[in-house]
Amino acid sequence: MATQRLRGYGWLNTVLQAFFAGVARLDKSLSPINTLSRLQCYEFRASDAAYLFHLFLASFWLTLMEFPPYPYKLVIPLLYSIFLLVPLTSQFFLPAIPIATYLLSFYSSRFISPQYRPSVSVSLLPTLESVLYGANISDILTRFTHPILDIIAWIPYGVGHFTIPFIVALFLWLFRSKPVLRLWGTAFGYMNVTGVLIQIIFPCSAPWYELLYGLTPANYGMPGSPGGLARIDALFHSSGYTKTFTNSPLVFGAFPSLHSACATMEALFISHFFPQYSRFVWTYAAVLYWSTMYLTHHYLIDVVGGACLAVAFFYFFLPDELKGPAALLPPHNFTLLAPNAYTLPFHMTSKFGGGGQRRSKYELYDLEDPRRGMSHGAAAAASLDDDEYDYYNEDDYEIESSSSSGRGAGGGDANRTVDDADSSGTARPRTPASAVPLVGQPPAQPKRNIGGSVGGVNGAAGRGHRHTASIASLIRGEERSAEDGWSPVADNFVGSVPAARRAGGIV
Repeated sequence: MATQRLRGYGWLNTVLQAFFAGVARLDKSLSPINTLSRLQCYEFRASDAAYLFHLFLASFWLTLMEFPPYPYKLVIPLLYSIFLLVPLTSQFFLPAIPIATYLLSFYSSRFISPQYRPSVSVSLLPTLESVLYGANISDILTRFTHPILDIIAWIPYGVGHFTIPFIVALFLWLFRSKPVLRLWGTAFGYMNVTGVLIQIIFPCSAPWYELLYGLTPANYGMPGSPGGLARIDALFHSSGYTKTFTNSPLVFGAFPSLHSACATMEALFISHFFPQYSRFVWTYAAVLYWSTMYLTHHYLIDVVGGACLAVAFFYFFLPDELKGPAALLPPHNFTLLAPNAYTLPFHMTSKFGGGGQRRSKYELYDLEDPRRGMSHGAAAAASLDDDEYDYYNEDDYEIESSSSSGRGAGGGDANRTVDDADSSGTARPRTPASAVPLVGQPPAQPKRNIGGSVGGVNGAAGRGHRHTASIASLIRGEERSAEDGWSPVADNFVGSVPAARRAGGIV
């Protein structure tokens, strides 16, 4: 029972290990001089021109900003510049520049003078929805309401929309490589900046406006509305959503739906970098799509437009380096803390026996494992440790007959076998440098090294077979007879073990 309880907290240990590994990866310096030194050595690229775009937008919105007034609003760029100069904080605020630009654009859009704004479209979205989908889908979804449905819609729309982006960023920082977190800040930020600019240039009213005012012309002096979230305020005896949406900077920002865009972007990132959770995150996104229409904040075409916007920005910024298996790589130092759990990605651990352990040589070559049914001692002797595994995978490794120290012999000639003695002078059987002779080979063969040449001289033509020969000898070790000599499976000489003991499985 206690073991099951400990296993139940395995996920917590994994998160803690990932957190400690993430903290270890951080640059903990607080000196701006280090940042300036790196900036001097940095080679600028054409893509860095995007920072000029952010600088232009920030200057524009700060100029329009009326609250806080001048000069107090200058504290905003001053603080952000300090965060960029300090190495510890710049690791987070530099990739978050697109997101900061989005937040500044969204807030300051309220200060645009109405005389410079385009007219609000009231009938375009419901008309397009009826033409494209055959009915006013959003209106149908709002005809039946229930407190339980209100709660189900409120959780993703009123809570998840404001918290899930931080959770996704946290898990990307903990369990994936550094470029993934930068990709999140870039794609998520630019998507929202583009969405806000579209809402400013192409203002459209939401379904709640149609319910309150019909198709009468709208003006920028009208307050916003919480829509169906007013029922949540009534349920919890609060007024948070009513105040927030009434004073929204973008009252007529129905198209595209940034709620659906954010949920789609979150689902794309989770399904790409954590594919084992795809079904859960897309279920969340589907519920949020429904909630945007159920709470009378968006038409169906708004939801489709936001989702398309997210897909476009995700695949536009996704580099080739983060496609395929590279997308599942953990941080470079996380495997040091959890080598068994993260040698393979999350979704691959169960496929190869759990725990992310490395596949054996029998799985790699699609061969039957002869260790099944063997005694415990024989099976342990037949297993290779990590060092031996790496040894058999070194493509450029060669054994010279004249070398003074061999990997398998522990010193002396690399081709010594039975008669070698260790440093204490006691003779003991050793693994030969090569895995030959194989079964059925005459015992009186000239000694061969791994390269396959006679007399200890490496042959270039035989180098490609040394790995296969080594594994084949291990796999066929049980088939050896007494006259074949040494058995690599039992780490012993077959002829030296009595037949009665071998029959009983004792090695």
